[in-house]
Amino acid sequence: MRQQAAEALDEAFARLHRTGSEFDDKLSNHGPMAVEALVHAGQWEAVPAWLDSYTRRLEPVLRPTERIARDAWREALGDRARDGDWIALFTDEIAERPWREVLALWWPRLLPGLPGGATHGVIRVGHAVRALLDLGESPVRLAEFAHAMAYFASSNQALPELPRLAGGRTPFEALDAVPPLPIDEKDHISRRLDFLAGWDAWLAPTLSVREATTPEQAQALLADTVHAATLRYLRRGHGSGVMNVHAVTAPSAVLRVLPALPREQWIPSYTTAWATSSAVFAVYSGREDATGTPAPAPDPVEAGRRALAHGDEHVIKLVDTAVDVFARSGDTRALAAGTLAAELIAPEH
Repeated sequence: MRQQAAEALDEAFARLHRTGSEFDDKLSNHGPMAVEALVHAGQWEAVPAWLDSYTRRLEPVLRPTERIARDAWREALGDRARDGDWIALFTDEIAERPWREVLALWWPRLLPGLPGGATHGVIRVGHAVRALLDLGESPVRLAEFAHAMAYFASSNQALPELPRLAGGRTPFEALDAVPPLPIDEKDHISRRLDFLAGWDAWLAPTLSVREATTPEQAQALLADTVHAATLRYLRRGHGSGVMNVHAVTAPSAVLRVLPALPREQWIPSYTTAWATSSAVFAVYSGREDATGTPAPAPDPVEAGRRALAHGDEHVIKLVDTAVDVFARSGDTRALAAGTLAAELIAPEH
Protein backbone atom coordinates (compact mmCIF):
# COMPACT_ATOMS: atom_id res chain seq x y z
CA MET A 1 0.00 0.00 0.00
CA ARG A 2 2.87 2.38 0.75
CA GLN A 3 4.25 1.78 -2.74
CA GLN A 4 0.85 2.43 -4.29
CA ALA A 5 0.52 5.67 -2.33
CA ALA A 6 3.99 6.79 -3.44
CA GLU A 7 3.18 6.02 -7.07
CA ALA A 8 -0.10 7.91 -6.83
CA LEU A 9 1.71 10.94 -5.41
CA ASP A 10 4.38 10.85 -8.10
CA GLU A 11 1.73 10.65 -10.83
CA ALA A 12 -0.06 13.63 -9.29
CA PHE A 13 3.12 15.68 -8.96
CA ALA A 14 4.06 14.89 -12.58
CA ARG A 15 0.68 16.18 -13.76
CA LEU A 16 0.98 19.31 -11.66
CA HIS A 17 4.50 20.12 -12.87
CA ARG A 18 2.95 21.05 -16.19
CA THR A 19 1.00 23.77 -14.39
CA GLY A 20 2.15 27.09 -12.96
CA SER A 21 2.62 28.06 -9.33
CA GLU A 22 -0.15 30.61 -9.72
CA PHE A 23 -3.20 31.23 -11.88
CA ASP A 24 -5.96 33.77 -12.41
CA ASP A 25 -4.01 36.83 -11.24
CA LYS A 26 -1.95 35.63 -8.27
CA LEU A 27 -4.09 32.80 -6.95
CA SER A 28 -1.81 30.04 -5.71
CA ASN A 29 -1.82 26.56 -7.17
CA HIS A 30 -2.66 24.44 -4.14
CA GLY A 31 -2.65 21.18 -6.07
CA PRO A 32 0.76 19.87 -4.93
CA MET A 33 0.02 20.69 -1.30
CA ALA A 34 -3.46 19.17 -1.29
CA VAL A 35 -2.51 15.93 -3.05
CA GLU A 36 0.39 15.37 -0.64
CA ALA A 37 -2.00 15.94 2.27
CA LEU A 38 -4.49 13.45 0.81
CA VAL A 39 -1.82 10.81 0.27
CA HIS A 40 -0.44 11.38 3.76
CA ALA A 41 -3.95 10.80 5.14
CA GLY A 42 -4.20 7.49 3.28
CA GLN A 43 -6.62 8.82 0.65
CA TRP A 44 -4.31 8.31 -2.32
CA GLU A 45 -6.98 6.50 -4.35
CA ALA A 46 -9.05 9.72 -4.45
CA VAL A 47 -6.22 11.88 -5.81
CA PRO A 48 -6.74 11.41 -9.58
CA ALA A 49 -10.42 12.40 -9.43
CA TRP A 50 -9.69 15.35 -7.17
CA LEU A 51 -7.00 16.52 -9.59
CA ASP A 52 -9.26 16.10 -12.62
CA SER A 53 -11.55 18.70 -11.09
CA TYR A 54 -8.92 21.01 -9.65
CA THR A 55 -6.58 21.28 -12.64
CA ARG A 56 -9.30 22.77 -14.87
CA ARG A 57 -8.55 26.13 -13.28
CA LEU A 58 -4.79 26.07 -13.64
CA GLU A 59 -2.46 27.70 -16.16
CA PRO A 60 0.70 26.34 -17.82
CA VAL A 61 4.00 26.43 -15.99
CA LEU A 62 6.16 29.47 -16.71
CA ARG A 63 9.12 28.66 -18.91
CA PRO A 64 12.65 29.87 -18.10
CA THR A 65 13.54 33.18 -19.72
CA GLU A 66 16.95 34.06 -18.29
CA ARG A 67 19.34 32.09 -16.11
CA ILE A 68 19.61 33.29 -12.51
CA ALA A 69 23.27 33.81 -11.65
CA ARG A 70 24.09 32.11 -8.37
CA ASP A 71 26.01 35.15 -7.17
CA ALA A 72 23.16 37.52 -8.14
CA TRP A 73 20.08 35.61 -6.97
CA ARG A 74 18.83 38.51 -4.85
CA GLU A 75 17.93 40.41 -8.02
CA ALA A 76 15.30 37.79 -8.88
CA LEU A 77 13.99 37.28 -5.34
CA GLY A 78 10.28 37.99 -5.05
CA ASP A 79 9.82 38.31 -8.82
CA ARG A 80 6.86 36.10 -9.71
CA ALA A 81 7.46 36.54 -13.41
CA ARG A 82 10.70 34.59 -12.96
CA ASP A 83 9.21 31.49 -11.40
CA GLY A 84 10.34 29.47 -14.41
CA ASP A 85 13.89 30.76 -13.95
CA TRP A 86 13.82 29.75 -10.29
CA ILE A 87 12.57 26.27 -11.21
CA ALA A 88 15.53 25.93 -13.58
CA LEU A 89 17.93 27.08 -10.86
CA PHE A 90 16.66 24.64 -8.24
CA THR A 91 16.51 21.82 -10.79
CA ASP A 92 20.22 22.41 -11.39
CA GLU A 93 20.86 22.63 -7.65
CA ILE A 94 19.34 19.25 -6.82
CA ALA A 95 21.12 17.66 -9.77
CA GLU A 96 24.45 18.71 -8.26
CA ARG A 97 23.98 17.98 -4.54
CA PRO A 98 21.61 16.23 -2.10
CA TRP A 99 18.32 18.01 -1.55
CA ARG A 100 19.02 18.47 2.17
CA GLU A 101 22.16 20.43 1.30
CA VAL A 102 20.17 22.58 -1.11
CA LEU A 103 17.61 23.20 1.63
CA ALA A 104 20.28 24.07 4.21
CA LEU A 105 21.87 26.58 1.82
CA TRP A 106 18.71 28.29 0.64
CA TRP A 107 16.45 28.15 3.69
CA PRO A 108 18.13 31.04 5.55
CA ARG A 109 18.14 33.06 2.33
CA LEU A 110 14.40 32.58 1.78
CA LEU A 111 13.15 32.41 5.37
CA PRO A 112 12.84 36.19 5.93
CA GLY A 113 10.38 36.39 3.02
CA LEU A 114 8.18 33.57 4.35
CA PRO A 115 4.94 35.66 4.29
CA GLY A 116 5.20 36.26 0.53
CA GLY A 117 2.57 34.77 -1.77
CA ALA A 118 0.25 34.57 1.24
CA THR A 119 2.75 32.04 2.70
CA HIS A 120 2.02 29.48 -0.03
CA GLY A 121 5.68 29.14 -1.00
CA VAL A 122 6.76 27.84 2.38
CA ILE A 123 3.62 25.72 2.70
CA ARG A 124 4.43 23.99 -0.58
CA VAL A 125 7.99 23.41 0.63
CA GLY A 126 6.64 21.88 3.84
CA HIS A 127 4.56 19.36 1.90
CA ALA A 128 7.42 18.57 -0.49
CA VAL A 129 9.82 17.95 2.40
CA ARG A 130 7.33 15.76 4.24
CA ALA A 131 6.89 13.66 1.09
CA LEU A 132 10.65 13.17 0.83
CA LEU A 133 11.01 12.33 4.51
CA ASP A 134 8.02 9.96 4.62
CA LEU A 135 8.27 8.24 1.24
CA GLY A 136 11.91 8.70 0.30
CA GLU A 137 13.43 10.17 -2.83
CA SER A 138 12.19 9.74 -6.36
CA PRO A 139 12.88 11.89 -9.43
CA VAL A 140 9.37 13.34 -9.34
CA ARG A 141 9.46 14.08 -5.59
CA LEU A 142 12.80 15.81 -6.03
CA ALA A 143 11.34 17.80 -8.91
CA GLU A 144 8.47 18.86 -6.65
CA PHE A 145 11.01 20.02 -4.08
CA ALA A 146 12.62 22.15 -6.81
CA HIS A 147 9.26 23.61 -7.87
CA ALA A 148 8.33 24.31 -4.25
CA MET A 149 11.61 26.06 -3.48
CA ALA A 150 11.24 28.05 -6.69
CA TYR A 151 7.83 29.32 -5.62
CA PHE A 152 9.19 30.16 -2.17
CA ALA A 153 11.83 32.29 -3.91
CA SER A 154 9.66 33.93 -6.57
CA SER A 155 6.95 34.90 -4.07
CA ASN A 156 9.25 36.15 -1.28
CA GLN A 157 8.07 39.13 0.79
CA ALA A 158 9.46 40.00 4.21
CA LEU A 159 7.54 41.30 7.21
CA PRO A 160 8.63 44.55 8.84
CA GLU A 161 11.88 43.83 10.68
CA LEU A 162 11.28 42.67 14.23
CA PRO A 163 13.43 43.28 17.29
CA ARG A 164 14.39 40.21 19.30
CA LEU A 165 11.64 38.26 21.04
CA ALA A 166 11.91 39.03 24.71
CA GLY A 167 8.68 38.08 26.46
CA GLY A 168 7.51 35.40 28.82
CA ARG A 169 4.17 34.50 27.29
CA THR A 170 3.43 31.12 25.78
CA PRO A 171 2.36 31.12 22.12
CA PHE A 172 -1.21 30.54 23.33
CA GLU A 173 -1.13 33.63 25.55
CA ALA A 174 0.73 35.82 23.09
CA LEU A 175 -1.48 34.93 20.12
CA ASP A 176 -4.61 35.65 22.16
CA ALA A 177 -3.19 39.12 22.84
CA VAL A 178 -2.79 39.98 19.14
CA PRO A 179 -5.77 42.20 18.22
CA PRO A 180 -7.39 42.47 14.79
CA LEU A 181 -6.15 45.68 13.20
CA PRO A 182 -8.22 48.25 11.28
CA ILE A 183 -7.40 47.47 7.66
CA ASP A 184 -9.28 48.04 4.41
CA GLU A 185 -11.01 44.75 3.65
CA LYS A 186 -10.26 45.12 -0.06
CA ASP A 187 -6.48 45.20 0.34
CA HIS A 188 -4.43 42.21 -0.85
CA ILE A 189 -2.51 40.37 1.85
CA SER A 190 0.79 41.85 0.66
CA ARG A 191 -0.49 45.38 1.34
CA ARG A 192 -2.07 44.31 4.61
CA LEU A 193 1.24 42.94 5.88
CA ASP A 194 3.03 46.14 4.85
CA PHE A 195 0.46 47.99 6.96
CA LEU A 196 1.85 46.33 10.11
CA ALA A 197 5.04 48.41 10.10
CA GLY A 198 4.98 50.63 13.16
CA TRP A 199 1.75 49.22 14.62
CA ASP A 200 2.52 48.66 18.28
CA ALA A 201 -0.81 46.89 18.71
CA TRP A 202 0.66 44.04 16.67
CA LEU A 203 4.32 44.45 17.53
CA ALA A 204 4.08 44.42 21.33
CA PRO A 205 2.04 41.18 21.64
CA THR A 206 4.17 39.53 18.95
CA LEU A 207 7.39 40.32 20.79
CA SER A 208 5.91 39.18 24.10
CA VAL A 209 6.19 35.50 23.20
CA ARG A 210 8.95 33.37 24.69
CA GLU A 211 12.32 33.37 23.03
CA ALA A 212 13.88 30.03 22.17
CA THR A 213 17.45 29.57 23.34
CA THR A 214 18.00 26.00 22.16
CA PRO A 215 16.89 24.07 19.05
CA GLU A 216 14.74 21.82 21.24
CA GLN A 217 12.95 24.84 22.70
CA ALA A 218 12.42 26.23 19.22
CA GLN A 219 10.80 23.01 18.06
CA ALA A 220 8.55 22.83 21.13
CA LEU A 221 7.52 26.48 20.87
CA LEU A 222 6.85 26.10 17.17
CA ALA A 223 4.63 23.09 17.86
CA ASP A 224 2.80 25.20 20.44
CA THR A 225 2.47 27.99 17.86
CA VAL A 226 0.75 25.62 15.44
CA HIS A 227 -1.53 24.36 18.22
CA ALA A 228 -2.34 27.92 19.35
CA ALA A 229 -3.01 29.04 15.79
CA THR A 230 -5.40 26.12 15.24
CA LEU A 231 -7.38 27.12 18.33
CA ARG A 232 -7.28 30.79 17.28
CA TYR A 233 -8.82 29.75 13.96
CA LEU A 234 -11.59 28.02 15.86
CA ARG A 235 -12.37 31.24 17.76
CA ARG A 236 -11.57 33.96 15.22
CA GLY A 237 -11.22 32.27 11.84
CA HIS A 238 -14.56 33.70 10.72
CA GLY A 239 -12.80 37.00 9.96
CA SER A 240 -11.72 35.27 6.74
CA GLY A 241 -12.25 31.56 6.56
CA VAL A 242 -9.73 31.14 3.75
CA MET A 243 -6.99 33.60 4.67
CA ASN A 244 -6.80 32.65 8.34
CA VAL A 245 -6.06 29.06 7.28
CA HIS A 246 -2.58 30.28 6.34
CA ALA A 247 -1.90 31.51 9.87
CA VAL A 248 -2.17 27.82 10.81
CA THR A 249 -0.64 26.02 7.85
CA ALA A 250 2.42 28.27 7.41
CA PRO A 251 3.93 27.55 10.86
CA SER A 252 2.88 23.92 10.41
CA ALA A 253 4.92 23.79 7.20
CA VAL A 254 7.98 25.19 8.97
CA LEU A 255 7.58 22.60 11.74
CA ARG A 256 7.59 19.86 9.10
CA VAL A 257 10.77 21.20 7.54
CA LEU A 258 12.73 21.38 10.83
CA PRO A 259 13.88 17.72 10.87
CA ALA A 260 15.55 18.22 7.48
CA LEU A 261 17.35 21.41 8.54
CA PRO A 262 20.61 21.90 10.41
CA ARG A 263 19.79 22.45 14.06
CA GLU A 264 21.28 25.94 14.06
CA GLN A 265 18.47 27.01 11.73
CA TRP A 266 15.65 25.91 14.05
CA ILE A 267 15.55 29.04 16.25
CA PRO A 268 15.22 31.59 13.42
CA SER A 269 12.68 29.27 11.80
CA TYR A 270 10.51 29.39 14.92
CA THR A 271 10.87 33.16 15.24
CA THR A 272 9.84 33.84 11.63
CA ALA A 273 6.98 31.34 11.66
CA TRP A 274 5.64 32.81 14.89
CA ALA A 275 5.75 36.37 13.56
CA THR A 276 4.04 35.31 10.33
CA SER A 277 1.19 33.53 12.10
CA SER A 278 0.55 36.48 14.39
CA ALA A 279 0.72 38.87 11.42
CA VAL A 280 -1.85 36.98 9.35
CA PHE A 281 -4.24 36.81 12.28
CA ALA A 282 -3.70 40.51 12.96
CA VAL A 283 -4.85 41.49 9.48
CA TYR A 284 -7.65 38.92 9.00
CA SER A 285 -8.89 37.77 12.40
CA GLY A 286 -12.51 38.22 13.42
CA ARG A 287 -13.05 40.98 15.97
CA GLU A 288 -15.03 38.85 18.42
CA ASP A 289 -14.97 35.21 19.42
CA ALA A 290 -17.27 32.87 17.51
CA THR A 291 -20.60 32.38 19.22
CA GLY A 292 -20.51 28.60 19.01
CA THR A 293 -18.08 25.74 18.53
CA PRO A 294 -18.81 23.10 15.90
CA ALA A 295 -18.58 19.46 16.88
CA PRO A 296 -15.27 17.84 16.01
CA ALA A 297 -15.03 14.82 13.78
CA PRO A 298 -14.99 11.68 15.91
CA ASP A 299 -11.47 10.75 14.82
CA PRO A 300 -8.72 11.82 12.39
CA VAL A 301 -9.79 9.34 9.71
CA GLU A 302 -13.30 10.73 9.62
CA ALA A 303 -11.90 14.28 9.65
CA GLY A 304 -9.93 13.44 6.53
CA ARG A 305 -12.94 11.86 4.85
CA ARG A 306 -15.04 14.93 5.50
CA ALA A 307 -12.34 17.21 4.14
CA LEU A 308 -12.12 15.16 0.95
CA ALA A 309 -15.91 15.15 0.59
CA HIS A 310 -15.92 18.93 0.93
CA GLY A 311 -13.18 19.13 -1.67
CA ASP A 312 -11.75 22.60 -1.09
CA GLU A 313 -7.97 22.70 -0.96
CA HIS A 314 -7.90 25.02 2.08
CA VAL A 315 -10.15 22.70 4.06
CA ILE A 316 -7.97 19.72 3.12
CA LYS A 317 -4.83 21.52 4.29
CA LEU A 318 -6.36 22.88 7.50
CA VAL A 319 -7.62 19.43 8.44
CA ASP A 320 -4.19 18.00 7.60
CA THR A 321 -2.61 20.29 10.20
CA ALA A 322 -5.45 19.83 12.68
CA VAL A 323 -4.90 16.07 12.59
CA ASP A 324 -1.20 16.64 13.31
CA VAL A 325 -2.09 18.84 16.28
CA PHE A 326 -4.52 16.25 17.58
CA ALA A 327 -1.90 13.51 17.22
CA ARG A 328 0.59 15.52 19.27
CA SER A 329 -1.78 16.85 21.93
CA GLY A 330 -5.00 14.83 21.96
CA ASP A 331 -6.88 18.15 21.81
CA THR A 332 -10.19 17.47 20.03
CA ARG A 333 -10.68 21.22 19.54
CA ALA A 334 -8.14 20.94 16.72
CA LEU A 335 -10.48 18.61 14.84
CA ALA A 336 -13.33 21.04 15.51
CA ALA A 337 -11.28 23.71 13.73
CA GLY A 338 -11.35 21.48 10.67
CA THR A 339 -15.13 21.25 10.94
CA LEU A 340 -15.33 25.04 11.15
CA ALA A 341 -13.18 25.48 8.04
CA ALA A 342 -15.63 23.33 6.08
CA GLU A 343 -18.47 25.53 7.32
CA LEU A 344 -16.74 28.82 6.52
CA ILE A 345 -15.31 27.93 3.11
CA ALA A 346 -17.57 27.23 0.16
CA PRO A 347 -16.50 24.35 -2.13
CA GLU A 348 -15.24 25.60 -5.51
CA HIS A 349 -14.97 22.36 -7.42
